[in-house]
Amino acid sequence: MLKKLNKTDLKDFLDEKVEQYNTREFLETDPIKIPHTFYKKEDIEISAFLTATIAWGNRKSIINNAQRMMDMLDHEPYQFIMNHQESDLKALEPFVHRTFNGLDFITFIYGLRHIYNKHKGLEAVFEHHAEALSLQPAIHHFKKIFFEIEHLPRTQKHISDPLKNSAAKRINMFLRWMVRPENTGVDFGIWQSLHTKQLSCPLDVHSGNVARKLGLLTRKQNDAKALLELDTNLRKLDANDPVKYDFALFGLGVFESF
Repeated sequence: MLKKLNKTDLKDFLDEKVEQYNTREFLETDPIKIPHTFYKKEDIEISAFLTATIAWGNRKSIINNAQRMMDMLDHEPYQFIMNHQESDLKALEPFVHRTFNGLDFITFIYGLRHIYNKHKGLEAVFEHHAEALSLQPAIHHFKKIFFEIEHLPRTQKHISDPLKNSAAKRINMFLRWMVRPENTGVDFGIWQSLHTKQLSCPLDVHSGNVARKLGLLTRKQNDAKALLELDTNLRKLDANDPVKYDFALFGLGVFESF
């Protein structure tokens, strides 16, 4: 039935769902609650980036392990990254979340320090490589810069590359958190050099299935080509803030078994 909704009715339906799910109550069951425990810009963006990096699998496990990461960084992630001694990194070795292990975690510490020391921070990298209506090429360049440091090849898989046909769900989610305004208390809006119209929807199993049922997506795989199709259709509903519909698609898929 919903597949046959015209554009106006579909927009009204999804706008209503955005209102329903883009609220602070959403925080209690979402990994975004972790960066909400910080106040400094660098602490927020680093905790958000690390949390998004491990955001696959069971949501409770994601939140618990992201909190464990923050514990290991003494609840001062920026200070730890910039001022740690090599001996401090030993305590990170036992960490594991699915295939992301302690060696990956330590490599990410080095990668982040490199970003802040040599490239003026996370926001500056994405701003420098952003395109007018897309951050997907910027993600590609960010990954290259991040891994300019010495690293194990295995760790590269933990940052996706849209130019290799990945939907890059987790890093697109991170970018949503940083760029979308904080007027409902969910996202942060601390990267004001970028605009919501440049964002792409975090595409996963839940949002993809709902998008297909609504006629917003026809491609079967959840890859970069599917993301482009979904983005194109969401921009027809709201060209300035297409990614607000992430709340609707996610909420319908997870909380309503749509």
